[in-house]
Amino acid sequence: MDIQKFYVLGTGTMGNGIVQVAAQTGFDVTAVDINQDLLDKAKAMIGKNLGRMVKKEKISQEDADAALNRITFTTEPDFGQADFVVEAVSENPDLKDKIFKKLDEECKEGVILASNTSTISITRLAANTNRADKVIGMHFMNPVPMMKLVEVINGLKTSDETYKVVDELAKKMGKIPILVNDYPGFVSNRILMPMINEAVYALMEGVAEVEAIDGVMKLGMAHPMGPLRLADLIGLDVCLAIMEVLFTDLADTKYRPCPLLKKMVASGDLGNKTGKGFYDYTEDPKNPVARTVR
Repeated sequence: MDIQKFYVLGTGTMGNGIVQVAAQTGFDVTAVDINQDLLDKAKAMIGKNLGRMVKKEKISQEDADAALNRITFTTEPDFGQADFVVEAVSENPDLKDKIFKKLDEECKEGVILASNTSTISITRLAANTNRADKVIGMHFMNPVPMMKLVEVINGLKTSDETYKVVDELAKKMGKIPILVNDYPGFVSNRILMPMINEAVYALMEGVAEVEAIDGVMKLGMAHPMGPLRLADLIGLDVCLAIMEVLFTDLADTKYRPCPLLKKMVASGDLGNKTGKGFYDYTEDPKNPVARTVR
């Protein structure tokens, strides 16, 4: 595995986490996004996260500074310099198709193109390239610096060599890779998102209020976080996008997105990132207040 220059396309919640972990691993990382404002926010978040790790004595200040110094933030990347690329943009199939076509045209021959997609077919993304054997899914979990799992997804034509490189890379980054097959939602979101969607249905139908639904799942099922609180953390727009892919690709009504979830996304209440979702984070983000929504 000869990877020196690690490129991450997309610097949102998942992207900036991948950038941070790659930089801490020792790679020279190029973080790419469409405008400087997004890059500035990503840089600030990575700095904040590293600072928190220093405060907890998980890393030294020298290590934190070294990691930040390994990161280049840019809106004008030279993908011809990349040794490995992870795409981490929003869950928009058409956008990802365009990106993989562009990456295939601009990256060197043999460079692996990985997607952090949580539900979109790797085989579909690979079909936009002339290197289908070098396209793979590398689905990190949120928050990336903390969560150990990387769901590795082989497309129909992903080579054994590509899988071995990504498996080794994930381990080098301190993660535990688990191989799954290329079906909508893979394993993680095929199981998780319908649970969240059903929790929203339970709320919409008046089965229980927000805190009661989350409380039952925490106390009765030993979940560290209730499904509605987790939906806020993930982003309600992301949850909806994943449910829409599952519903479309699997053609089964059990994956139909809840109308309340759609309504909340339309209203702009997306969870933590907007200050309001099923909980209100505006007063005290660490101790949000459950909202009454229908």
